Amino acid sequence: MTKLNQHNENVRQTIAFAAREHHGQLLAILFKDLRDFQLAEDCLQDAIESALTHWQRNGPPHSPKAWLLQVARRKALDRLRRVKNFKNKSTQMMMLMESDQNSANESEEGAIPDERLRLIFTCCHPALDPTTSVALSLRTLCGLTTSEIARAFLVSEEAMAQRLVRARQKISKAGIAYELPEQADLSNRLQSVLSTIYLMFNEGYAATSGPEHLRVDLCEEAIRLANLIHNLCADQPEAAGLLALLLLTHARRAARQSETESYIPLEEQNRALWDYIMIANGEALLVETLKLGAVGPYQLQAAISAVHASAKTYQKTDWTEIVHLYERLYLLSENPVYRLNQIVAKSYFENNNSALMELNSLLPELQNYQPYHAARADILRRIQDYENARVAYDKAIAMSNNQAERVFLIRKRASLLS
Repeated sequence: MTKLNQHNENVRQTIAFAAREHHGQLLAILFKDLRDFQLAEDCLQDAIESALTHWQRNGPPHSPKAWLLQVARRKALDRLRRVKNFKNKSTQMMMLMESDQNSANESEEGAIPDERLRLIFTCCHPALDPTTSVALSLRTLCGLTTSEIARAFLVSEEAMAQRLVRARQKISKAGIAYELPEQADLSNRLQSVLSTIYLMFNEGYAATSGPEHLRVDLCEEAIRLANLIHNLCADQPEAAGLLALLLLTHARRAARQSETESYIPLEEQNRALWDYIMIANGEALLVETLKLGAVGPYQLQAAISAVHASAKTYQKTDWTEIVHLYERLYLLSENPVYRLNQIVAKSYFENNNSALMELNSLLPELQNYQPYHAARADILRRIQDYENARVAYDKAIAMSNNQAERVFLIRKRASLLS
């Protein structure tokens, strides 16, 4: 590779990293100025495309985030000047010009305000149905593609795209305020907000696409937001339960990925690498929240993570307790993913053939869910049905867009006996 090609490749990687790392924060600021989701997204994309030209010629700026924000604002001004109802856009233009004049003060990373919490509450307004609220939040805050969000909700990409378009239009037309709601109104949006943070963390914990299995930036942002929500809603058990769940899960991050960024499953992890201070904090929070009364899904999932965290070795995991907790989870929402996880847990101390029969019953609901096929392949491997295990691994590999995950599954498939 020539020096020029290497330079261009380095610049592209820098842009990709900046776009992914700062997407949510930049989009939140732009929406605050523009009050138009589509315009904010389009202008941010324009700025990213401009970066490809300018950074290759001049090199990346000192603060990529500040550069992208300033250029996106100027792209927005250009677009607003060209629209037919130019006069009606004067308020937006004044706000943008004022922001652009102040942009010199944002040249340092820490000087750019963080508007993401307000953006979540805007997306999770009661005027939108909860599923659409969470999907829109994931699109704007995490920068997930429509395809990735559709997979998370087990719906088609086309159906999800239509939901997102309608949600953006509704927020703009209804003039939904960009603000934190009053304390009395928090409960109307709380579940959607918690779902957003939970799915944001899940995307960081097991990325649906890209070279890395773990996106620490998303995990830590989700924990930060969960902590803010817990402080806002100290009397809400599920807000505390979610924070406990994220802490208990994220505590294992250092053991989940090798130095070469390969995925390491739970049974192969070096538990000495776990963050036991974070585990202790999560366990203490879980104990306190369970005293508050009604137990919800996040508290139960936190309890499952606590069982894993308390096991000295993988072999000493209390799978019976985990199965019991998944049963309680399933009774709350009848989510087939909870049933899948329960079946996998049962397979570690019961007959694997029985587990396989139970898995087969979930196929109609989870045929497009990649972890289902990975779990089925693993159980088939354990009962030494290598022919069908290869088929299941092939399905799981074909459905995975994450490179680290694909490498792990390919390695598992290659280990099967002939």
